[in-house]
Amino acid sequence: MIFLLAVRDIVRNRKNSIIITLLISVITALFFTGNSLFTRSNSGLRQSYVDNLTGDIIIEKKTDVSMNLFGANAPVIEDFFSIPVIGSYLNIMEILKGFPEIQAYTSQVSVQSYFEVFNFRSGALLCGVDAATYFDLFPGIQLVSGDFLKAGEYGAMITRERAAEIERVSGQKLEIGTPLMFTSAGDIGFRIREVPLAGIFSYTAKGRFINDVIIIDVQTARALAEIQVATSDVEAGAEQLSLLDNALNIDDIFGGELFMEASPVNPSEGGAYSEGGEHTELGGVSPLESALDYFFENNENLSDLSGAGDFSSGGDWNFIIIRLKKGADSGRVIKRLNVELQKFDAIALNWRFAAGGSAILILLLQALFNAGIALVGFAGVIAIINIMLIAVFRRTREIGTLRAIGAGDFYIRALILCENGIIGIFAGLIGVIAGIVVLRIVNGMNININNELIAGLLGGDVLAVDFSPFTVLLSFLTAFVLSIIASIYPVETAVKIQPIVAIRN
Repeated sequence: MIFLLAVRDIVRNRKNSIIITLLISVITALFFTGNSLFTRSNSGLRQSYVDNLTGDIIIEKKTDVSMNLFGANAPVIEDFFSIPVIGSYLNIMEILKGFPEIQAYTSQVSVQSYFEVFNFRSGALLCGVDAATYFDLFPGIQLVSGDFLKAGEYGAMITRERAAEIERVSGQKLEIGTPLMFTSAGDIGFRIREVPLAGIFSYTAKGRFINDVIIIDVQTARALAEIQVATSDVEAGAEQLSLLDNALNIDDIFGGELFMEASPVNPSEGGAYSEGGEHTELGGVSPLESALDYFFENNENLSDLSGAGDFSSGGDWNFIIIRLKKGADSGRVIKRLNVELQKFDAIALNWRFAAGGSAILILLLQALFNAGIALVGFAGVIAIINIMLIAVFRRTREIGTLRAIGAGDFYIRALILCENGIIGIFAGLIGVIAGIVVLRIVNGMNININNELIAGLLGGDVLAVDFSPFTVLLSFLTAFVLSIIASIYPVETAVKIQPIVAIRN
């Protein structure tokens, strides 16, 4: 009965109903279109980073400031923070084996440096990787030329876009094996390393940030980041401990028969000058090599202290990157991981924290957009309230008559709320349909995005917006809530109308 009366009143007051419907429809269409764009952007950005750089989850050392893969997630103070290494690395790796949701994982050392080749010089974001596991984790990394890095190999891989930029600036084409120089600054000065170009690759993701990434062997990355290689798997034996005995004199290392006597040579044949100015040669053996031979002679097991010769599988790391099986709930896995990681002063975070600025910026933009929609909605609600108040005053006699024949406050409230609820649902339907039409038009135009920042934020270089059932439901809910909120004050005004006053009017 109430529903039929509500429909009749909507038809009878169709002018007011149409105005209210249009207001709510416009707000709903804006909300639907904007959030569909942000939903598509979030989805595309997530897929790009998960497939190319961050995985689903990262594990890092717990600090006061959350870290992304290349620094702190704090724009103003990020330059004052260095990325810490994870403690108890091997214990954490054992924990990961107990999670059936985890498909694979790898480790990474990150460092920012300057990159130089030919006459080209630029900043670079270095990923020092465990080459044995890294490339299997990221299907978005596609080889263009050369080879992928191998475990224990020194070398670097740059993006196709970076290679093209180098050729354009320097006029020289990069060849596999070309030496690349990396420079980083630390507490004790500058560190310079040179490694050959092992390969050129491309990411399926777009954006200037990701094009600046260089994949490098972890040995070089650790040296540039001033990370000391450590391991807990090796115990020093009696022979190694004997080197620390007091009987060992420093003169035994750098004196006596340890170094070969220098002999004069012809300067044109190479060699080194002695203190007296005479060109001398150490028989092809440097002092450092001789010292190392002294330490490791008859102590082959001592080499285990350096990580068994392969630094890619041991030592210190900044991050552990995890890829989950399809359908696994990353939030639930992160929660369980953090319970286990507490005792190791480490923390698990999702891909958005690992990606850093661009991924967090999308959330901020979406929040700002919805804040703007909220302001528009507030203005719309005020306009609807005024329209409905006028309609209520015009229906004073009708409402008074209903109350005179026994209609209580609940009945009056239900009648007006039902009217506006129907208008809200109908307006939501119109708004969503209008939004879908706009999205189809935009998708059909195949708009190319030339700006790398915008392309990176939207997860592709072609503007395409997906249809999201969740956004549709949220848009309907928004339209309905707006109509109900706008009804509260007019309803309370209507129930205060006394029958005798209504009859007199």
